[in-house]
Amino acid sequence: MADASRSSDRTRKVDSLHLTPLLGSERAPAPNVEGTRAALDPDQVIEITLILRRQEQIPAASLSKPMARKQFVARHGASQNDIDLVTQTLTELGARVVESDAASRRVRVSGTVRLLSRIFGTSLDQVTSEAPNGKMVVHRHRTGGLSIPQTLDGVVTAVLGLDDRPQARAHFRPAATGPISYTPLELGKIYDFPAETDGTGHTLAILELGGGYESEDLDTYFQGLGIDSPSVTAVGVDGGSNQPEHDPTGDDGEVLLDVEVAGALAPKANIVVYFAPNSDAGFVDALSSAAHADPTPTAISISWGQSEDNWTAQARKALDQALADAAALGATVTAAAGDNGSKDGVTDGRDHADFPASSPHALACGGTRLEADTATGIIKSETVWNENPHSATGGGYSDKFSIPPWQRTALSHVKGDKKHAPRNGRGVPDVSGVADPQTGYKVRVDGTDSVFGGTSAVAPLWAALVVRLAQAANRRFGLLQPQIYNSTSGGKPAPGFRDIRSGDNGTFFAGPGWDPCTGLGTPNGRILLNQLKGVSH
Repeated sequence: MADASRSSDRTRKVDSLHLTPLLGSERAPAPNVEGTRAALDPDQVIEITLILRRQEQIPAASLSKPMARKQFVARHGASQNDIDLVTQTLTELGARVVESDAASRRVRVSGTVRLLSRIFGTSLDQVTSEAPNGKMVVHRHRTGGLSIPQTLDGVVTAVLGLDDRPQARAHFRPAATGPISYTPLELGKIYDFPAETDGTGHTLAILELGGGYESEDLDTYFQGLGIDSPSVTAVGVDGGSNQPEHDPTGDDGEVLLDVEVAGALAPKANIVVYFAPNSDAGFVDALSSAAHADPTPTAISISWGQSEDNWTAQARKALDQALADAAALGATVTAAAGDNGSKDGVTDGRDHADFPASSPHALACGGTRLEADTATGIIKSETVWNENPHSATGGGYSDKFSIPPWQRTALSHVKGDKKHAPRNGRGVPDVSGVADPQTGYKVRVDGTDSVFGGTSAVAPLWAALVVRLAQAANRRFGLLQPQIYNSTSGGKPAPGFRDIRSGDNGTFFAGPGWDPCTGLGTPNGRILLNQLKGVSH
C-alpha cells in the first residue's frame, strides 16, 4: 500500500508540473528521416545527462595556468546546494539520480521514456535517419525545445541524451591508391619533435565515439616500428566500450589511427582511450571524464566533430565549457578541423566551421600535403591539403564563437577580396600537420597494414607533440593558443612554425602568417619548445 501511495503521489506531482522553457534546447528534425516514426515503449528506462551552472565563471587568465583540482571544484564546479536541489526535485518526481559530479557539473539521471518526456516537456519517437557519416541509423528522436521544472530554472543549463542521434563523424580518410606515406616516427623527425623526450610521466587521453582496437594489432604495429608497445588503457563512458567492428574503413580505422600515431610519438606516455556512445551526451560525458580524471591528462585528442550549426546551442555550450574545464586544469585539447573543405560537408552553399575545433578552448588542427625526405627529415614541399571538396582540410571562421583576444592580431592581417573577406568569428585552424591521404600515415587496422589521412591524424600528432613539449618544459600548458600566438604580427611566420603559403580549401587561401586553411602552419618542435620556454607562466 505504501509503494502504491508513493507512486500515486509522484504521478500527481508529474501531472501538476510547472515547466519553463530551456533556452538553447531547440532541435531540428534529424536528416533524411525515413518512413513512419515508431512509438517507443513508454516504460523503457533510459539515462540522460544534465549540466548544471557554474558557481563562478573561469577567468581567461586561468586557462593557461593550471589550477589545483580542489580550487577548481570550489570555484567553478556545481554547488552542493544545486546538486541537492536537482536530486530532490527529480527523485520526488520518480526519476533516479544515477551519479553526480560537482567538478564537471553533471548529473546522470535514469527514468522511463514516459516520465522523462513529461519532466522535460517533450515527446520521443524511434526513427531511422542519416548519421553524419552517411549511414542510416535507428535512434531516439525529438524536435523543438525542451522545458524543465520551474524550480530548476537557471540551475540546469543543458539536458542531453533524450534524443540520441549520432552527433559527430570521424575525420579520417583511407588512401585509395599507392601514395607517398610516412610512419609517425618519420614525421617526428620531419617536424623536429624535441629530442630526448618520449612522454614519460604524462598522460595522453583520446576520445572515441565508436569502434575499438585489438591489442594484437597494436603490438604488431609498434614492433614493426622497432619500439615497445605503450601503455594503452580503455575507459568506458555511458555504456560505451572498446568494441572493434573489424571494418578497417569504419570507426576502427579512427581508433587505431589515433592510438598508433599518439603511441608512436609519445611511447612512454600513458595512453587512455575514452569510449562513449556517439551522441551529444556521450561526447560531453567522454570529454568531461577525461578532463576531470586524476591525474589530469597533459593532452586530450579529439578526431570527431560536425559542422557547428548541426549542434543544439545547449550541447555546443556544454562541450565548450568542458573544453574550458580541461584547459583550466592543465590539459591541452587538440581537435581535428574537418575533412570536407571550407563547406564542412554542408550542402547549403555556405562556409561552415567544424565543432569542437571551432571552440576557442580547443587547439584546432588543419591539414597539409607533405613531400619530405624521410632519411634527412628535409621538407621538399608542403601545401594545403585539397584533393576535392570532400577530401580537403577544414578551415574558415566560426559563426558561433567570436574572435578570441589572442587571435585578433593574426586575423587582422589576413587578406581577401570582398567575396572571401575575413569574417568576424574565431578563425580555424590554429595549427596543422600532414593530412592528405595521398601523403598519409602508415598504420595497421584490423590486421591490415594501411595508409590513412585526414585531420583526425593531425589531432593525435599534435597531442603527442604537446606531451613532449610539456615534458621538456617541465610544465603543462592548458590553453596553448595564447602562448603560440603571442608573437604573431603583420602576417609574418610565427616562431616554431613552417608557414604554409600555397593552396586553398575551397573558399579560403593560404598566405603569409596565419590563414584559414593551415592556421599558423606546421610545427618545428625544437624551435617551438624554445619559444614556449620563453613564455612567462
